[in-house]
Amino acid sequence: MNIKDAIRTIPDHPNPGILFRDITTLLGNARAFRTVIDQLVQPYAGIRIDKVAGIEARGFILGGAVAHQLSIGFVPVRKKGKLPWRTVAQDYELEYGTDTMEVHEDAFAKGENVLIIDDLIATGGTALAAVRLIEKLGATTAGASFVIDLPDLGGLRKLRALGVRADALCAFEGH
Repeated sequence: MNIKDAIRTIPDHPNPGILFRDITTLLGNARAFRTVIDQLVQPYAGIRIDKVAGIEARGFILGGAVAHQLSIGFVPVRKKGKLPWRTVAQDYELEYGTDTMEVHEDAFAKGENVLIIDDLIATGGTALAAVRLIEKLGATTAGASFVIDLPDLGGLRKLRALGVRADALCAFEGH
C-alpha cells in the first residue's frame, strides 16, 4: 500500500500557498491506518522502548496505537496550559515567535527509553521540544518517527544532528 495515496492534500490551508497534508483520510481507512501503525512499530522491534510520547494532537492518535502495539505506556506532549497537573515546559521556535510544549513532571522515569511519534515533521520545533522534555526528566529519546516528512523544512535533519534516530514513512517535497 502506498501511504501517500491515503493522505489528502488541501491547497491554501491554513494560508495561501500552503499544501496541508490531511491524515484524517488515512485514519478513516482501516487498511492504511493499520499499515502505518505497523510501519511505525517495526523499526523498534527488539529495542527496549519504555514509553511512547505523542505530540499534540494527531500524535495522540498514532502514538496511542503504537504504545498499544508495543504494550507500553503513552505520554501526551501538549501545548502549554493543557495538562491538569504539575508540568515541565520547553519553549520552541515558530516561524514568527515561540510556543511552549509541556509534559507532566512524572511522565518519564530516569533511564527510560522513549519513542516520539507524530503525524508530520516540518521544521522540527515541536519534536526538538519533545526531545528536550524527555532529557529534562532524565529519560532518553530512543527514536522519533513520523508518518510525513516535509524535507525542504529540515526537521529530520535537525533531529539527526542531535544524534536522535529519526525517520518518516513518506515525504512530500515543498510545503
